Amino acid sequence: MKKKIALIMVINLLAAFSCRQQAVNRETQITELLANKQDVTILVTDSGLGGLSVAAELETRLSRSGIFRQARIVFYNALFDKIGYNGLDSEKEKVRIFNKVLKAMNKKYKPDLLLIACNTLSVLYDQTSFSKKSRFPVVGIVESGVDLITRQFESTPEATVIIFGTKTTIESEAYKKALMARGIPATSIVGQACHKLAGAIERGVDSEETVGYIRQFVQEAITKVEDKSRLIFGSLNCTHYGYARKHFEEAFSLNGHPGITLIDPNQRMIDFLFQPQCLNRYPETKVSIETISKLEITDQVKASLSPFLAKVSPATAEALKNYIFDPELFKVSFKKPKKE
Repeated sequence: MKKKIALIMVINLLAAFSCRQQAVNRETQITELLANKQDVTILVTDSGLGGLSVAAELETRLSRSGIFRQARIVFYNALFDKIGYNGLDSEKEKVRIFNKVLKAMNKKYKPDLLLIACNTLSVLYDQTSFSKKSRFPVVGIVESGVDLITRQFESTPEATVIIFGTKTTIESEAYKKALMARGIPATSIVGQACHKLAGAIERGVDSEETVGYIRQFVQEAITKVEDKSRLIFGSLNCTHYGYARKHFEEAFSLNGHPGITLIDPNQRMIDFLFQPQCLNRYPETKVSIETISKLEITDQVKASLSPFLAKVSPATAEALKNYIFDPELFKVSFKKPKKE
């Protein structure tokens, strides 16, 4: 028994060391990218189209930054089937498929930087074999979310955070573990899985379906808060949810929490690129942006998301409208799970 415990401790220490080493390597890669690259290809990926909001922010900020001479932004939809990653039976299967997608996008685009603008895929990434061999920096959105939640706790230490995310994100407890490692007690963290909400938002941000899901999930989450007298704030930890922010605010208001603070890491994910010493290296940065998808993007989805994207980046809204449909973008086989 003692040998078994000792072995587990060694494995945990090695895993922790490996994670720290990966973080150091990534920081070095980012520093070299910013210092040495004139022209870059940046991939933004998501298991759907929520991450287009990150691509929109990136397009707008890069175009006036002067950091690079030219920047090609490619939004790469990693969705392999309508059931989505959260519809698969096991985490192992999710990791296997995402690993194949990573290999395919690397082969096609040879990116200088990959932004995983998806909480679900960010949670899965470190488990892929691709993550152990990547020669370019890969940045996931979970870290940005954890940082923002931590800052809010610094302002309101006695509060409770409700983390809204997909099944995979919440079941992994990635946010809870990271926040607890920073000294935030488990009793101050509530996770709320919002299964099928992302798809509903794509079909219609203001639809009855979307509003109904949000009201249901907000109400469920509030009942999980142990101390009802404590201040509550929410964190939208799926890139789709920011599109429907006003409906989250309305749902909280209906449940006795008007004016609630809602955190959305989408805009903050790319802050690391815009370091003061790197700005204005060039008179301008010529930016192009494109969207590519293995699955067809319907006119209904375009109509739902485009108005929000256009407010931030008209070029990104246009890239969604004129997306590249490529059924052979990547090839994966999978077994469809039984219907719920």
